[in-house]
Amino acid sequence: MTTLAPKPPVYERLHYREILAVSIETFRSNKVRFALTALGMVIGTASLILVVTIGLTGKQYILREINAIGANMITANYEGGTIYGTSGSNDFMTLDDIKAIRAQVPGIVAASPMIQLHDQVPVPGGKERDVLILGVSSEYQFVRNLIMPAGRFFDEYDTNARNKVALITKPLAIRLFGSEDEAVGASIKLNGLPFTIIGTFRERVETFGQSEISDDTILIPSTVARYFTDTDAVKNLFFSMSDSERVPTAAKEIQAVLQARHRPESVYKVEDLTQLLDVAAKTANALTAVLLLISAVTLLVSGVGIMNIMLATVSSRIREIGVRKAVGATNQEIRLQFLTEAVLISLVGGAVGIVAGLAIPVSLRFFTDYRVPISGLSIIIAIVVSSMVGVLFGTVPATRAAQLDPVESLRYE
Repeated sequence: MTTLAPKPPVYERLHYREILAVSIETFRSNKVRFALTALGMVIGTASLILVVTIGLTGKQYILREINAIGANMITANYEGGTIYGTSGSNDFMTLDDIKAIRAQVPGIVAASPMIQLHDQVPVPGGKERDVLILGVSSEYQFVRNLIMPAGRFFDEYDTNARNKVALITKPLAIRLFGSEDEAVGASIKLNGLPFTIIGTFRERVETFGQSEISDDTILIPSTVARYFTDTDAVKNLFFSMSDSERVPTAAKEIQAVLQARHRPESVYKVEDLTQLLDVAAKTANALTAVLLLISAVTLLVSGVGIMNIMLATVSSRIREIGVRKAVGATNQEIRLQFLTEAVLISLVGGAVGIVAGLAIPVSLRFFTDYRVPISGLSIIIAIVVSSMVGVLFGTVPATRAAQLDPVESLRYE
């Protein structure tokens, strides 16, 4: 008696390639619905890329501006003695302190004292204007990273020879002489002595009056400024280090040298921009985190949209699900089919969003000289997030489709 071989099942198991082909064909037949569903992912992913780009750009901009002030700069200020001290017990720093600090603290490439004076200068119209006079050394230009729009800065020869030369800010040059070019070479009287203006200066970045330099500031050699003081005391010292990594350590060493050379009760404040750099970096990171949260909300909304569309798709394809189950499709295969469609929507929308998000910073390179940084990590994050959104919000519709009863599905109209 011959036994007949069992007939092969009518339904053959779907392969992943076939599942993908079915998903693509489904989208081709519903192009508008697919495009509108993917639009949310496009916006969310593009905003994610732009947020990371803005965060990086803002962080680099802030750090660059602070570095332009002088990332290697250290300032030392005399704050006074004890609360029981009197005005006669001031323990100001001196030029000898600068020599001692330069001898004991390695890595200092420039240093300058600062002596503050005040005077009034005549302005057109018969009036007088209060000006701030700073007595500094020739190295002050490098310590403060100053720019010279016109003329030159006084050099070591001017300082040692006690030449009566001065530099003024651009706003003051325009106010007194009409232009920077007219100011260079002109004479100005300060505390009764004539000074020759040899140049104009400005800070490399705008500090909005938060530094010792204002719009009405005049720089003169510190050796000349001592003519107008009774002592060789200075209240402020400026230093510039060769290596930014040495700045925190050098600041402590400068503090130790000053305390060792003066009375124990005297208070000296030695500061650098390291803390400011840290605060700026943390602020930029916090801003990026907030913007990322907003982008996450956008992606969440787009994920809910994908889930709603996929639920509607399941409802419209109940008979198709019933037919597939009738010919042998398992629940796992039905689930995988709809989950693939959800992930495909999310990935396509994410890919378009990545292109849109990168198009803006890339296009700026062609129209401006500024190079906007692009993070490769943001692209990877965008792809991973797009996949996760598709999986997370596609699971519920896929599970619902897999749990449909085949008999009831075939009867569904």
